[in-house]
Amino acid sequence: MLAGHFSTALIAHNKSYPKGTFLYFLIGSQLQDLLWFLLHYLNVETTEPTDVFNVTLHNMTANMLFSHDLLPQMFWLILVFAFGRLFFKSTRIGLIGSAIVAGHFILDFFSGYPHHVFGEDSSSIGLGLYISNVYSAIAIEAVFCITVLWYFFMQEIKEGIHRTITNKIAIIGLFIFGIAFMATIATTSFRDWFSIPDFNLAFNSNIPTLIITYFGMIFYLNYFVRKTDNTK
Repeated sequence: MLAGHFSTALIAHNKSYPKGTFLYFLIGSQLQDLLWFLLHYLNVETTEPTDVFNVTLHNMTANMLFSHDLLPQMFWLILVFAFGRLFFKSTRIGLIGSAIVAGHFILDFFSGYPHHVFGEDSSSIGLGLYISNVYSAIAIEAVFCITVLWYFFMQEIKEGIHRTITNKIAIIGLFIFGIAFMATIATTSFRDWFSIPDFNLAFNSNIPTLIITYFGMIFYLNYFVRKTDNTK
């Protein structure tokens, strides 16, 4: 799940929170994946394929031992809570941040790769639909995003927060992009889609592309969600 994780930050968003809180929520919503990218470069959670043009959701593999398995989540939850509590001086914000991180794990149960208690030899956790039925996983993500976006905009209307049509389209567009991107590479790589010749890039292009995509989406959402007609 990609865009679906960001939607949990929308649920938590509140204009009364201190500046930077929504960015904290956005990073928390994707914390496990950001840790995965870091651990890949530390040779702890090495990811294949290395060529971004060969990647599909179905063929991408990584032993996400520390970033996504169950037991390490306890540490990440405490870390995120501590940061929220200390930086924003708010127990409530820290707890919400931890809940968002927990939400990532829960959403991956229904729409993502199979994870484990701790290590591939331990019990598997999750439906593992990216492996067994990737299009069902994408459909679950799409339904979840639509539901959250409807809730988010309805709550803002009740709170008297006004957005332009252009702003709403910009926010919704990110989720459409995320789901369309996942559907495009579900079982067919860019190399197959566009008949790209097979050549050796001589470096791992998959993880850098993911990092650029994730951070681009984080800063994009942070800008457009915080920009409302009520913004002074």
